[in-house]
Amino acid sequence: MVKVIEGYELKKGADIQSLFLKLRSYAMTFPGFISVEHIRSVKGTPIAALLYNWDRVENWEAWESAKLRQQILQEAEAFLVSKPRITIYTVMPTSAWTYTGDKS
Repeated sequence: MVKVIEGYELKKGADIQSLFLKLRSYAMTFPGFISVEHIRSVKGTPIAALLYNWDRVENWEAWESAKLRQQILQEAEAFLVSKPRITIYTVMPTSAWTYTGDKS
């Protein structure tokens, strides 16, 4: 599984929620989509992000390059300070990890 963080620096007062809902609705129809969460910063620079879970990076890449996604992002440009920042992570298994700290 891969996790993708797609961050958006917003203009002051921008409400991007309806566009996030569009992105979510369409992403759900793509192969390999698992889930997505919407988050927004509480303090400081207004940042909003989509936290995606995809089964494979190739499926994320198909969504990332989809014409429909590009159209929605064009709509979002009016609300953004800059282009979205995308970071992709692979999920590392933790079942073999053990605590090796002081046990006293």
